[in-house]
Amino acid sequence: MKNRISIQRDEEIKIPEVKIHGIWKKIALTIRKIPHLFWIGCIVLFLIVIIVLMPRDILKAFWISLKTQKIIFALLIFFVITAISLLISVGQRIDVWVFMYFNMHGKRTFWFDRFMLALTQLGNFIFALILAFIVFTCGDHVLAYEIILGISSLGLVVQIMKVLIHRTRPYIKLENIRIVGSRASGRSFPSGHTGQVFLIATLLLQYYHLNILIGIVLYTIALFVGITRIYVGMHYPRDVIGGAILGTAWGLLGVIINSCLPYSNL
Repeated sequence: MKNRISIQRDEEIKIPEVKIHGIWKKIALTIRKIPHLFWIGCIVLFLIVIIVLMPRDILKAFWISLKTQKIIFALLIFFVITAISLLISVGQRIDVWVFMYFNMHGKRTFWFDRFMLALTQLGNFIFALILAFIVFTCGDHVLAYEIILGISSLGLVVQIMKVLIHRTRPYIKLENIRIVGSRASGRSFPSGHTGQVFLIATLLLQYYHLNILIGIVLYTIALFVGITRIYVGMHYPRDVIGGAILGTAWGLLGVIINSCLPYSNL
């Protein structure tokens, strides 16, 4: 007789959806049928339009600063590649394999589940607000504002990307997986929690001019938060990769914009 691994089946819980009727339902269904590549092209086109309409003096100052941060271009290219890779079936199979390894492999004790659930909260919006408040009370008002504006704008971008790419979360599509904590609503790509922690790590590293050792520690913590999103059953690996890339790029972009503002030289 073949060895069988006993796995507790995940309960089927219906997630409530907003009821849409009439022409709005038809529009929503039509939008869902549009290929992902079309939406990616629309986003690129939108960014081009914004650049064209931007005042020349601001664009020049921004471009001079941006040229010193070539890593942003590389990150954006990697993000687009990651998004496009969602269309490849072999990528999904790898995603599922890696997801199942982190979500199911090995012995999972109660205390470790609680630890991972607590660690994943570092990507929660509430944690960012608390951090911003602490930073503000310590006198670093500019950084506090940057954290708030950064996570708010990044959250908007992430939600737009989730709607456009419309990737189903793993706990809805896969069977026999573990869910630690509550089920997150919304779509899967990219991971907002991961994006937030990488954004905060980037802002802290740049603002305080931290050394490389502390930088490694910050990004390692951010990486572990990304892994927790797979562990608790909320995201695929490429969701985490996309969130990490987007969060880092958004943080670097915030640093560049900040350097172009008048108060940055005070």
